[in-house]
Amino acid sequence: MIRIPMLMTLFGLVLTTPAMAADLLVSAAASLTNAFQDMKGPFEKAHPGTTIVFNFAASGPLLQQMQQGAPVDVFASADQETMNKAEKLVDPSTRVDFAGNALVLVVPAEGALPLTGPADLQGEQFKLVAIGNPESVPVGRYTKGALTAAGLYDALTPKFVLAESVRQALDYVVRGEVQAGFVYATDAATRADKVKLAAEVAGHKPISYPIALVQTSRSKDMGQAFIDFVLGAEGQAVLARYGFKKP
Repeated sequence: MIRIPMLMTLFGLVLTTPAMAADLLVSAAASLTNAFQDMKGPFEKAHPGTTIVFNFAASGPLLQQMQQGAPVDVFASADQETMNKAEKLVDPSTRVDFAGNALVLVVPAEGALPLTGPADLQGEQFKLVAIGNPESVPVGRYTKGALTAAGLYDALTPKFVLAESVRQALDYVVRGEVQAGFVYATDAATRADKVKLAAEVAGHKPISYPIALVQTSRSKDMGQAFIDFVLGAEGQAVLARYGFKKP
């Protein structure tokens, strides 16, 4: 496996810039970037005086930040496992699933090698394959589960370029630095001009996104209001527009 150093996230800015009293700090999985950013305006309009400050990264690093004392009001993960690990940090009564997704195999839009599914990656022409780091990135764990079920994981491991978020894995494919990559369908859709869908991948656990209020939140009422917004008709319409499935 080829490991790539973790990129600095927005949270570095949050830690060095004191949050205003009316800021709502939301840590969310990288795959939610576009959808949650589209919710920012409507939510703030409905709650004058409140500003959402987003921190997008892979769910594992977000959890580590919270464990180290980073100020967070709401946590949205791309998998149940990470939220389970955060059980002592979040209010379990507020935990709820709000979206689903699909795992897909993508190739660069131009000059791609013929590919119909994961088994084809065993071919010698496929040298590098982007995959989220299974140790910290949910899309990597879903990918590992699917490839293990298909009996392909061990054989393909030497070709893996480990990404620290699903967006980083997507970027590797976009730039043509790898011949293929495993990402969420919603992320692939954001770069439909740069990547092509080769196949939808099965054999993994259902992809579901939970969200919860963090126990140390100083804006619990507003944090719950954001969760309610995500679950409501307007928030669900935004998620559907970006290709997320119903929870």
